[in-house]
Amino acid sequence: MNRPFTQVDVFTEVALRGNPLAVVHDADGLGDSQMQEFARWTNLSETAFLLRPTEPDADYRVRIFTPVRELPFAGHPTLGSCHAWLEQGGKPRREHEVVQQCQLGLVRIRRSAGRLAFAAPARKRTGPVEPEVLQQIVRSLRVDAAAIKASQWVDNGPGWVAVMLGSRAELLAIRPDYAAMRGLELGAVAPWPDGDAQFEVRAFVPDNGGYEDPVTGSLNASLAQWLIGAGLAPAAYVASQGTALGRAGRVHLERDGETVWVGGGSVSCVRGQVAL
Repeated sequence: MNRPFTQVDVFTEVALRGNPLAVVHDADGLGDSQMQEFARWTNLSETAFLLRPTEPDADYRVRIFTPVRELPFAGHPTLGSCHAWLEQGGKPRREHEVVQQCQLGLVRIRRSAGRLAFAAPARKRTGPVEPEVLQQIVRSLRVDAAAIKASQWVDNGPGWVAVMLGSRAELLAIRPDYAAMRGLELGAVAPWPDGDAQFEVRAFVPDNGGYEDPVTGSLNASLAQWLIGAGLAPAAYVASQGTALGRAGRVHLERDGETVWVGGGSVSCVRGQVAL
């Protein structure tokens, strides 16, 4: 069966500078193994499948797969899926807001200032990082323990734990040891005082032999909740991500009341059909 297909570049206004996402529309009827097999074939960090919602308040439902597993939530698939759904003719129930259903629950996405932004979900795990985990992070990043200025569990689904380094230069110099991570989904952030963003971010995932994610919505969402809440970042800021990979992702973070909004641009790069 031929199904509409879109490949979207997320967290960028310029194609090929953000994080690509494969989106399969009208995916009702596909089984788990078919979705996982296709996600393995695309070999992107995530592939999204759009389905009819089962919750009455949702506009659409999405299932998100990496090449090796399904995720309950992820950030750039949320914005990229919404962009593709709207572009394909999706009609939200509310004028300025789309409600996405995923395994984590319902996620609000607002439309303003020419970009989409999702409401950061509640973190599943927060708090101090255990000493033995910090030691593992030090080995994984190949840095001195003194280079880590702050740390926090920031898991909102994928399992993120995060550390802050003292400078962007230190962060960009990291060459991670993925074998040492052994299951840690590891985010690292550093201030960029004189840049066109306030922070630089990197995201390391040990799955499938290990890779660096170009621009990561879920990590930036929980980083903002941590950094803003701890007074380490202003209530609104821009994060740069992907520099080490030759990308130029920009993530717009803003706390409005109790909600942190995570926004960015999306550009469709490939449109067609996929036989599934």
